[in-house]
Amino acid sequence: MKQAIRRADPYRDTQLIDERAPRVNQVVVGLVSLLAVATGWWWLLALLALQLAVGLTLGRRWCLACVAYFELVQPRFGEGRLEDARPPRFANMVGLVVLTGATLAYLAGLETLGAVLGLLVAALALLAATTGFCAGCTAYKIGYRLTGRTFVSCPLPPQPQR
Repeated sequence: MKQAIRRADPYRDTQLIDERAPRVNQVVVGLVSLLAVATGWWWLLALLALQLAVGLTLGRRWCLACVAYFELVQPRFGEGRLEDARPPRFANMVGLVVLTGATLAYLAGLETLGAVLGLLVAALALLAATTGFCAGCTAYKIGYRLTGRTFVSCPLPPQPQR
């Protein structure tokens, strides 16, 4: 099988990301969060929070969904459009906070609050995965505007016309 040429190394060029990689992560987070709430296996929310924390702290090589995408999917289908990695990274931080809140709610015996937070994560992650609208990414860009700065995406390599 012929391997497609990558314009950005997924593990070293952390200022950029293939636009499809966050979608794979969103599918995993959304489905696992939904499973956790539907089955009452709240500990899955804790595992998702831990996975996000490890990926954000140690890098994409430690994010299981990212590695699956970059090693299994991207070589078969090629690299997608490259985008600025800061908005998806911020969205992952928001997801980490909400998943941690859901876990703590379950631990405190507040199952309804834990379920609501878990469903919020599932809904937003699956919305982003299916439509491309990422609430966390949008919040990141709005945050720039509210502080008087204009969001300018990091320099991207030239994109071929499709």
